[in-house]
Amino acid sequence: MTGGEHGVGPSIGVGVIGLGFMGGVHLRAFDQAATDGIAVETIAVWDHNEERRRLGGAGVRGNITSTEDAPLFDPLRVRVDEDLASLLGDASIDLVSICTPTDTHAELITRALDAGKHVLVEKPVALESEVIRTLAREARAADRIVMPAMCMRFWPGWRWLKERIDDRELGELLSLTLVRIGAPPSWSSDFYLDPSRSGDAIVDLHIHDADCVRWLFGMPNAVSSVGSPRHLSTAYTFNGGPAMVVAEGGWMPTPSAPFQMSYRACFERGVATFDIQRDPWLVLHTAGEVEHPEIPTGDGYDGEIRHLVAALAAGRAPEANLDEAAEVMDLIAFELESLRTGAKVTISS
Repeated sequence: MTGGEHGVGPSIGVGVIGLGFMGGVHLRAFDQAATDGIAVETIAVWDHNEERRRLGGAGVRGNITSTEDAPLFDPLRVRVDEDLASLLGDASIDLVSICTPTDTHAELITRALDAGKHVLVEKPVALESEVIRTLAREARAADRIVMPAMCMRFWPGWRWLKERIDDRELGELLSLTLVRIGAPPSWSSDFYLDPSRSGDAIVDLHIHDADCVRWLFGMPNAVSSVGSPRHLSTAYTFNGGPAMVVAEGGWMPTPSAPFQMSYRACFERGVATFDIQRDPWLVLHTAGEVEHPEIPTGDGYDGEIRHLVAALAAGRAPEANLDEAAEVMDLIAFELESLRTGAKVTISS
């Protein structure tokens, strides 16, 4: 893709589809970006639920933020559409943000592409990798960008980790341990707790770390998983990569269990730990010293949205794409096979 091919106007118009927890996260991130002087504006929102449209999404909940009582947007500036066709038919909207249940994504992406829109879609794009690959072909045919919301690639501390792996400033990476666990979702439980729709915790939570493993090191040569799709630990094997890469993810059995998101990266000349429950998030131990590397403020949601807006404005491809999203679901499928068989699964190149 050459510069300018997919560039949009001086300000990128946005439509948000879905006013649940993730819809709220996206709306706030777009609003903060605009407040910080980035040329982006939320034009309209839509949700299939009439009450959410009427209340502006007030009271939505999630696993990282607490209950919010305020509306998610200013109804004097953001239009609430009664039907999706109105939002998709608005020529001032360049980008739609899809924040609905997984089993609605494919149809909504196709409709958005048919309407000439670029798309940011929450993870997972779909539960089947071949569905994602079909959508990738549709996006290329439409000459539009569809970016999966791989937020951890843009989370402060995670990008720092990739930079240290790539530049070897701390020497070779010897091991990496990732943890992502929390209480089962109490919001939209009819969706999240139905594995046929959500894919279970392996897809809701663990997929972030599976994506990061692939992003950091490429596709592994083998995986060995223990546990269940609701709570698992996977060891990844690489030819020429770190000797130990392990990720634990899942839902705890009690609603009071805190959300944990962390990593421990052991390099030849330092150990870096990240913990979202701690301030500062990132701590580096080197040669008897304790350091606090400087990382950007904000979170991965802010980062992914600003990255996509900048890419669209410049007419370039974003860092995350549907082909990668399909490979991540391939990786999840190998992990599920290992859970089912109780054996290590070799991945052919």
